[in-house]
Amino acid sequence: MISKTEFRSGLAAALIASAALLAGPAAAQEWPERPITLIMPWGAGGGTDTVARTLAAAMEGPLGQPVNVVNRTGGSGIIGHTAMATAAPDGYTIGTINVDLSQLVCQGLTDLTASKFTHIALINTEPAAVSVSAESEFTSLEDALQAIRDNPPGTYTASGSGTGSIYHLAWAGLLVAADIDPGRVIWVPSQGGGPSLQDAASGSIDFVTPPLSTAAPLIEAGRIRPLATMGAERFSGLPDVPTVKEVVGLDWTSQTWRMIGAPAGLSDDVRDKLTTAVRTAFDSAVFTEFMDGRGFAKTWMDPEEARAFHESEDTAICEVMEAAGML
Repeated sequence: MISKTEFRSGLAAALIASAALLAGPAAAQEWPERPITLIMPWGAGGGTDTVARTLAAAMEGPLGQPVNVVNRTGGSGIIGHTAMATAAPDGYTIGTINVDLSQLVCQGLTDLTASKFTHIALINTEPAAVSVSAESEFTSLEDALQAIRDNPPGTYTASGSGTGSIYHLAWAGLLVAADIDPGRVIWVPSQGGGPSLQDAASGSIDFVTPPLSTAAPLIEAGRIRPLATMGAERFSGLPDVPTVKEVVGLDWTSQTWRMIGAPAGLSDDVRDKLTTAVRTAFDSAVFTEFMDGRGFAKTWMDPEEARAFHESEDTAICEVMEAAGML
């Protein structure tokens, strides 16, 4: 026979062992247990990179783990987006998804449509805008579009970024919406919104299409005149600038956008935890101050809204690119 003391000790050990067995699987399923990698398809120091790094730093508190930003550049964003889409759907690899990806899909350069990702949240949209030199003859978008119709093709030039980029698409789509052949205006490729605005300010380019947040310093300096924003609403930083619809009645909007995503197949539980962490970072003072300081608009969409938006962009951008003869 065993003593009461031995019986009690054995029972206690058995209970502890049973508790450990029950707790083991739950503990193994806790997420995150190690650092998270955020893949950045673009080079360090750019707008998308700095937005992602600021957000990632603010996510570390709610997640309790480091969020390491890794730049995977090349292929106009294809390499980084592919690295994210093909990673294990375990929540330890996330990344940014950008409007450029939808354009690459339309051009047949990748099959990375919205279906290849789990969407965590959309965090930023930046509508394109039409601006001219402060010395330009044009004081309204209506007058500018009419002049393009009335003058011979090639009379005017436009810029904003590279050929086939989102700001080129924004301009071409606006002209298509206005029943104007985009070929009537010569698109001059540039290295980005900043350089194109400087070209417009100097008078060497007639029209430019970067967001008002990018143009704001030159607008405030009296060197650039904004004609209209391509957003659905007016830009809060420059509330006197009308929308395209307000000026010429066209239902045309176009914007660059940034969202956080993960590989398709991520569990709803981990996705929701990531969305909560992103939302906490999005609302944080450090991220808000950064976005306000750079003139970037904070825009929030939850996973389902972000997915639906991405799907609509995959379709709409292709339609505009085809209509503009850009495919």
